[in-house]
Amino acid sequence: MSDVVVVTGATGQQGGAVARRLLAAGVPVRALVRRPESEAAKAIAAAGAELVTADLTDPASLGPALRGARAVFSVQTPDLADLSSDTEWIQGENLVAAAREAGVAQYVHSSVAGVGDYVRQAAMGRAAEWSTHYWGSKSRVGQLLPESGFESWTELRPAFFMENLVRPSIWFEGMTGESIVTVVSAQSRLPLIAVQDVGTAAAAAFADPVRFNGIALDLAGDIRTLPELAAILTAAGAPARVEVVAADEAKTRGMMPELIDNQERLNTYQNPAHPALAAALGIPTTTFETWASKRFAARSR
Repeated sequence: MSDVVVVTGATGQQGGAVARRLLAAGVPVRALVRRPESEAAKAIAAAGAELVTADLTDPASLGPALRGARAVFSVQTPDLADLSSDTEWIQGENLVAAAREAGVAQYVHSSVAGVGDYVRQAAMGRAAEWSTHYWGSKSRVGQLLPESGFESWTELRPAFFMENLVRPSIWFEGMTGESIVTVVSAQSRLPLIAVQDVGTAAAAAFADPVRFNGIALDLAGDIRTLPELAAILTAAGAPARVEVVAADEAKTRGMMPELIDNQERLNTYQNPAHPALAAALGIPTTTFETWASKRFAARSR
């Protein structure tokens, strides 16, 4: 076994944050990519990663990509062109199986905050109010890990990404407007995490596999209401305001039905992600104010 960590999604936000954090710490990274000629792939290679061409939907391509690696960072996303497809969990299961076959010792997987609550509720037959396809896909890999045979496994469960409030974004009217048109009440407090903090948390797990073995971490760096977030964005130079509307009006104004359902749930669900959970493990996180001031620093000058 080498010290190489295989990172999936390295050309995206979470995988990219993990790859760059590991490279900065001197950990050799093998980035699993589908298109090595893409600009994103070239950028991560320029940062020091080894590129290997593979596809999570093609199990035969994964063995060579994983050979000799000591650890894997796993992240999958839904097929945005077909949110009802099983692409996400199929990719995840393919990667778990290939990593075990290759003898990978450590597996760090990224899912979503609250997935543990879904699993517990589903086991008791009480998950009727959950979007079962979404949550079922998100939970599937995590449920495999305890019996997977890895020497060490960790599941990161990031909350709402702060980067979701960078335009263009589906959270803003017309993708680029100043209005956050939402059915989330002005009093609902939302846990948030900066993508860079996923990289920090994953790097901590890779650095200490024994300590992080078996940990499922609901990851947040801040908890805020949407009006608070809009005020912070405005102060940072990215003007924003919040319009709380009924679901019917949100649909009329172009919000996707899936997003409306998700936002309505935020009004009643107490998400377990909290900054104290990461702090207890010695993982530093970023407040929304700090994140926004750095992200939009040029605009506020």
